[in-house]
Amino acid sequence: MINVTIENFESEVVAASASIPVLVDFWAPWCGPCKVIGPILEKVETEYEGRFKLVKIDSDEQQELAQAFGIRSIPTCVLMVGGKPVDGFMGAKLESEIKAFLDKHVPTSEVLEAESDAEDAQALLAAGDPQAALHKLHESLSINPDNDDARYDYVRLLIECNMLDDAEAALATKLTEIPRQLRFEALGQFIDAINFVTTDARGTWTPEQFDALIAANKRDFDTRLAKARVLMVAGDWTASMDELLEIIMRDKAWNGAVPRKTYVAILELLTPPKPKVDMLASGKTAGGIEIAGKTVGEVDPQAQLVASYRRKLSMALN
Repeated sequence: MINVTIENFESEVVAASASIPVLVDFWAPWCGPCKVIGPILEKVETEYEGRFKLVKIDSDEQQELAQAFGIRSIPTCVLMVGGKPVDGFMGAKLESEIKAFLDKHVPTSEVLEAESDAEDAQALLAAGDPQAALHKLHESLSINPDNDDARYDYVRLLIECNMLDDAEAALATKLTEIPRQLRFEALGQFIDAINFVTTDARGTWTPEQFDALIAANKRDFDTRLAKARVLMVAGDWTASMDELLEIIMRDKAWNGAVPRKTYVAILELLTPPKPKVDMLASGKTAGGIEIAGKTVGEVDPQAQLVASYRRKLSMALN
């Protein structure tokens, strides 16, 4: 349990809630029900073993914070997740009621273990050990099969390690969902392109062989799609999209719109992962309290590239 003031609110509540739920207990020394619920909250925090963080705010001494949260009576508890209040309750509660409230929002120990494995996998991958990273991601999914972020990373790494059968097996359940998540659809399109390159004779063609046929017939969409897939698998993403765009501009619906779907898949595969939100960079807390200074994010060149090719697709479709 931590006592929070306006001075440490940003670090102990807003920033901390980006990685772990934070339960904020607004209380006052003269409040009888506050004295009842306080020890219960501390007991529950200990029992949950780090699955959430408990902080206390004296609403008399920290009136600016109390006003920002619209506190009208105490005790009032507010649960913060990702820098924002997501739920809360007023008045003294039984221990069982508090646990039932928390269990709606606080991850289980199994989920936290799976997330830890997934984070370890990213560190191993950055250290140049993809096999160890695969092992950690597999462990994460064994504990929590519903972790879509870990599944996406796992399938993509399997593809990069040329373990296509395993990748297809790990991806299969996500491709049966309705609606499909775009990122998993993208992985499916990537696997389709790899399978084409490894089974079709044109998978070993040079660009000049493709270009000779395309020069003779600019509407030879089958050859253009084949070339785009070869380029995609080779990692020449922009050249692949340029070729796909030539098909889309001439016939948007050709071959069940596979060129468009492949183009969108490449955009998805190229899109940088969303950075973790810096709660202090917005210049304002979740409760609307102004803080000093703002940071200006740097523009990601890859994000610019993706945005540019999204615009090209939009123009071709309109």
